[in-house]
Amino acid sequence: MASPKKQLQGLVAATITPMTEHGEINFSVIGQYVDYLVEEQGVKNIFVNGTTGEGLSLSVSERRQVAEEWVTRGRNKLDQVVIHVGALSLKESQELARHAAEIGADGIAVIAPFFLKPWNKDVLINFLKEVAAAAPALPFYYYHIPALTGVKIRAEELLDGIQDKIPTFQGLKFSDTDLLDFGQCVDQNRQRQFAFLFGVDEQLLSALVMGATGAVGSTYNYLGKKTNQMLEAFERKDFSSALNHQFCIQRFINFVLKLGFGVSQTKAIMTLVSGIPMGPPRPPLQKASREFIDDAKAKLKSLGFLSSTDLKDGNLESYS
Repeated sequence: MASPKKQLQGLVAATITPMTEHGEINFSVIGQYVDYLVEEQGVKNIFVNGTTGEGLSLSVSERRQVAEEWVTRGRNKLDQVVIHVGALSLKESQELARHAAEIGADGIAVIAPFFLKPWNKDVLINFLKEVAAAAPALPFYYYHIPALTGVKIRAEELLDGIQDKIPTFQGLKFSDTDLLDFGQCVDQNRQRQFAFLFGVDEQLLSALVMGATGAVGSTYNYLGKKTNQMLEAFERKDFSSALNHQFCIQRFINFVLKLGFGVSQTKAIMTLVSGIPMGPPRPPLQKASREFIDDAKAKLKSLGFLSSTDLKDGNLESYS
């Protein structure tokens, strides 16, 4: 069983699940991926099988294998590996939670079920409680992402008294732009050592001011170094520099959002920047267009995130 961990804080990369051109998981590059995050981006915490990792497009068996590979490859290199175990089926979610504990993960996270939805706080907590109980030694995080789940229960409301029901509750991944809700989560739980992990990369500085203790996001796979510079500036109260870093990050995200930015495009950008082949997404998603990649590449260079020598697009031939 996992030993007690210090609070999850700082940057947490929402990991991509590398795939072959035939849509099978490419386990062979995950070790290289771990080294890239640690050595090139300065990111030592990961969130596996979430939205960016296409977790809900994978079978339970695949999710188990992906989790095992990240835990194994990250041993003695990563600080914390949190596994997202949310599913529409309570039984599947419990199986994944038990498995995460068995392999030595550092925590589990769960989204709200999004087809047959919980209609109020108590119903949602009862579901989360059942999953958390399957891994009673692991820190438990709620993954709040209402735009994708359609579950609009406010996080502030959910957190009220949650530790009485779920003793292992340690915090939440808040992937929403409602800073009032996020701020109230922090304000009303200051006496508790919760991890308040913000999940909207382009608004992170605002969330830090509101009391975020860390962040989980897809862009930290390739903009981790730049985002860490923002965190360091914020820590030393150099708010002007922190704002400049946030604006720089925003310029890139704003640019790609206008082109159509999602999991498919994240895989292409990570391949471009890291040189590690992430492959296509799994249907119904379609791989990013060559036009998108060329535009994103030019923007990364113009913003100074990467020099021409940094760009490694040898693994992008399949996009042409």
